[in-house]
This record gives sequence, C-alpha cells and structure tokens, in this order.
Amino acid sequence: MSDDTIKKALEEAGITEKITCPQAFAIAEKAKVSRKAVGEYCTKNRIKIRECQLGCFK
Repeated sequence: MSDDTIKKALEEAGITEKITCPQAFAIAEKAKVSRKAVGEYCTKNRIKIRECQLGCFK
C-alpha cells in the first residue's frame, strides 16, 4: 500500500527520474510514510537521489 501512496505523491510532484533529499523528505511527510520507504521505492524504481543532505549522492 505504501508503494501506491508514494507513487501517487511522486506523480503529483512531477518526479519521474530524479529527486533531491529535501523533496524525498517532503514526499515522505505528505504520503505519511517513512523516509526509508521513499528511498527504497526510489531505488526499486530507478529514481536517482540528488543533492543528498549527507553528501552521499551528488
């Protein structure tokens, strides 16, 4: 169920190929899921994470 919720939130935000950490955090809050769930969804669906707040992804 959370995958559908995350997918819908990403589509509403117009995110298809890449996402920034702040955007991912906002999506998690909006979809009422964990940040980890958003990260796992992005990994599974080949959505690249950019502008990581920890400097992990550039």
